[in-house]
Formats: sequence, C-alpha cells, structure tokens
Amino acid sequence: MKKIWLSLFTVCIFSFGTGHGAFAATTTYTVKAGDSLYKIAKKYHVTVAKLKSWNHLKSDMIRVKQKLKVQSSSSSKKVSTSSVSYRTIKVKATAYTAGSGSGITATGINLKKHPNSKVIAVDPKVIPLGSKVYVPGYGTAIAGDTGGAIKGKKIDVFISSKKKAIQWGVKTITIKVYK
Repeated sequence: MKKIWLSLFTVCIFSFGTGHGAFAATTTYTVKAGDSLYKIAKKYHVTVAKLKSWNHLKSDMIRVKQKLKVQSSSSSKKVSTSSVSYRTIKVKATAYTAGSGSGITATGINLKKHPNSKVIAVDPKVIPLGSKVYVPGYGTAIAGDTGGAIKGKKIDVFISSKKKAIQWGVKTITIKVYK
C-alpha cells in the first residue's frame, strides 16, 4: 500500500511540475516616490504595456504605496540579437525638444534631467508605450511619450537641442518595433 501511495504522490508531483523555470514568478511591487511605469518595467525587464495589462491600468498614472503585480521569469536568459523578433512600420518621423513645459514624458521620464535619453513619442494604438524601437539615423529608443499630433503611423524623436531637432526635419522611414 505504501508503494501505491508513494507512486501516486510521485506522479502528482511530476504532473503539476516542480516550477524550475517553467513558470513566471509573480511578485508584488510597492510604488515609491519618483517611480514611473517605465522605471518599474525597466527594473523587471518587461514592457509598460505588460505592466498595465497585469494590473488592469487604463492610464499611466500610478500612486505612491500602490501595489502592482509584476511577473518576471525565474529563468530569464539573454537572447542573441539574431533571434530577436520585431515588426517593421513605415512612419513619418519628426523631432521634438523638452521645451518650456515640465519635460516629463507620458511614462514618467524626465527629459530635462536626462537630455541624452533616446525617447520617441508614439500613438500607443500603433506602438505600445514601453516598446523598444530602432529608428534609423537616431538609434535604439524607448516608446516613452505621446503627443496630441502623434496619431497613427507617426513618431516624434526626442532631441535635446532645438537646432538639431530642426535639422532632423520630417522624414519617412521604416522603424523596427521589438516584441
């Protein structure tokens, strides 16, 4: 009888798995002063869109002491660039500066404090906020901002210098949006 119980126990353990890297670990993160969805997503190597989805957030607004569900893989490995998947989109690209406003993006990046940041403004219906994007002539950036004029297949690249932003002009380019 002991052998039967032991066998059944062993079968149950193997049926349900042991959880060694097969499942994502879910943790709770408590929002601190100065946090943004972008910073939290970067810390856990996920996108802002995933954070919003896991926590049923409809906007990018978070509060200090708010509890957020965060999933991170216990067996995360770096993926070689040759196997990274992306989609290409032909877009109209313009440039913007932090200007006279607050300089804080929709995802909470302070462009005035970090003038060398590679950030683009996007239409979140086309490119999810928090996505990594390669922009020819600009480099790899984060989709971290939105704008009233950014609708559809249009992006705005952040350039700290007004002179260089004007030099960027208006371009039609094909970008890569990494998945």
